[in-house]
Amino acid sequence: MIVIIKYNAGNIFSVEHAFKRLNVDAIVTDNQELISKADKVIFPGVGEASSTINYLRKNRLDSLILGLKQPVLGICLGMQLMCKHSQEGDADCLGIFDTDVKRFISEKHEDKIPHMGWNNITSLNSPLFDSSLENEYVYFVHSYYVALSEHTAATTDYIQPFSAALHKDNFYATQFHPEKSGSVGEKILKNFLNI
Repeated sequence: MIVIIKYNAGNIFSVEHAFKRLNVDAIVTDNQELISKADKVIFPGVGEASSTINYLRKNRLDSLILGLKQPVLGICLGMQLMCKHSQEGDADCLGIFDTDVKRFISEKHEDKIPHMGWNNITSLNSPLFDSSLENEYVYFVHSYYVALSEHTAATTDYIQPFSAALHKDNFYATQFHPEKSGSVGEKILKNFLNI
């Protein structure tokens, strides 16, 4: 059973449709028992960090996510909320990854924020990726980034190199949107399902 955590995040249904394209029925739910029993859990997100982490705490989804033992995939804001702290709204987050989320600072006129559109992923180091995905292009929309760290599972360069993906234990995360990244994104989601 694949569960997508339902909360006040923007891209839940596009993630659900991505799994339908793979002929996988994912359940969108905030039912804690269903989430706990799932084989795989997806933690998507589009939105603002501080209000979202407050929503998770209010609904006790924060402690639930921290206690999950099955593979968990955070996407975009989901990945940022799995970090220690976000500059967006000065929010203390879940702390799964011992690293902070910072706002991009434009260094040149052509550095547009948010980082939006297609960019490549390199230095792949996770079961989410296989060697055929090295240097492939995926779709990003974000104004905040996670610096490179021991948990970096893929790197992208925009203004500076940053973590396009993270991995620690049973927790996986992508800054980009696999559900909007065409055949490359589908392959990454399939790799997650096969973990």
